[in-house]
Amino acid sequence: MPTVNPSPRTVLTTRYAAALDYARVLHADDVRKGTNIPYLSHLMSVSALVLEHGGSEDQAIAALLHDAAEDHGGDKMLDALHAEFGAVVADIVRACSDSLVEDPSTKAPWIERKKAYLAHLADRRHTPDMVVLVSAADKLHNARAILADYRRYGEALWERFNPAARGAGSCWYYDRLAVVLCERLDPLGSAAAALGSELRRTVDATLREVRGKRPDLDTEMESFDASPDGHPA
Repeated sequence: MPTVNPSPRTVLTTRYAAALDYARVLHADDVRKGTNIPYLSHLMSVSALVLEHGGSEDQAIAALLHDAAEDHGGDKMLDALHAEFGAVVADIVRACSDSLVEDPSTKAPWIERKKAYLAHLADRRHTPDMVVLVSAADKLHNARAILADYRRYGEALWERFNPAARGAGSCWYYDRLAVVLCERLDPLGSAAAALGSELRRTVDATLREVRGKRPDLDTEMESFDASPDGHPA
């Protein structure tokens, strides 16, 4: 049996414990979409995936806090994270956010944000490798939840999501995310590449499930590439 060379060991310090408690307090009133599951469960899962795939303590802390600025204060929250956990953590959180407006209700349209985020992830010059692992862990945990819940609830699941996504939009977004993230993760070593491969498999399983109920899914997905607002041109 071939020998597998493990990633260097990541030692977690009191900074990590502080970040976990920071996230617990910040997201105390937040739940996963359409459920009563504490939002912290998602943040802990994303952080665990980062650690399981060779991430550093800074990346694991950023995973715990990756939605802090997007959902709780934008740039003001980034300033707080910088002061509390340092520049590396704040920079990763910034790069994992598709909006930094102070009031989440004033975010740009869904399709505009998602296309911009895809381009941002693909930009090797301005989006460092350290960001990609955290983003991929976030998207994998979300994709696993979507697959499990679609198998349970079927098309009714999409009622939880932004109306602009229309179900097909969510499928389009995760399919395109898998392409970009696999391209970024593959050169970063076997652990990172394995994370990308798992995201690709999970998204593909979801697409198979949805196609069973929506035969025109691929045409619907293509419409999101064709027009800025995600509707057929």
